[in-house]
Amino acid sequence: MRCSFRLAYLFLYNLLQFCGHTWIFANMTARFLSFGGDALADTFYSVGVMMSLCQLLSVLELFHIADGIEKGSLLLRFIQVMERNFVLFVVIISQEDFQSKTIVCVLFYLWNILNLFRYPHRLMCLISTPSSNMLWVRHTLSIPVYLLSAIAEGVSIYQALPYFESQGMYSVQLTVPVSVYIHFPHVLRAYLPLLAAGACVAVWLLLQERQQILDSWNKKQKRK
Repeated sequence: MRCSFRLAYLFLYNLLQFCGHTWIFANMTARFLSFGGDALADTFYSVGVMMSLCQLLSVLELFHIADGIEKGSLLLRFIQVMERNFVLFVVIISQEDFQSKTIVCVLFYLWNILNLFRYPHRLMCLISTPSSNMLWVRHTLSIPVYLLSAIAEGVSIYQALPYFESQGMYSVQLTVPVSVYIHFPHVLRAYLPLLAAGACVAVWLLLQERQQILDSWNKKQKRK
């Protein structure tokens, strides 16, 4: 009973994520084919709510791995989830004028491509054994796409700096225990090298994961 509930829960979660990201990707693509470059400025307004919901739900994956109901690297997933949620909720959502920038559309496309690699693979792992092609795509093509998404996240933060500079959003004066003024654009600038370091660690973990998965697959094929 416990195993059946676990399987049903994970299947429903991954199916919801897959449907959500498929809808986002299809919506963005259809709007781009219909309206061309004019659709880029409206990307957030058309898919922002669904993207926010999917990204919030992705936090559950940290608990899945920590609790042992899903296999994976907790550090790798933590880096990926926190990077995206920070950029989406702190940078993009908080700056309405920034939401129409082209980089937001590029970032959403890259995030969705990564998730369309991830969730069909997770669904297949729950109900059957993934094919060699699916394994290769999931663990090979996702690495350069992740690198591009990390670069796009950095560009998004850099392009958003003038908006935070002019509005003073999130900049606060702390008086306890000593008087300190926290200028949020400085926090964002300090975050950029952390983002780069996190991306390097994530790529290293992805390469390790790829090697382990493909080696395991090759061993199984040789036994057959």
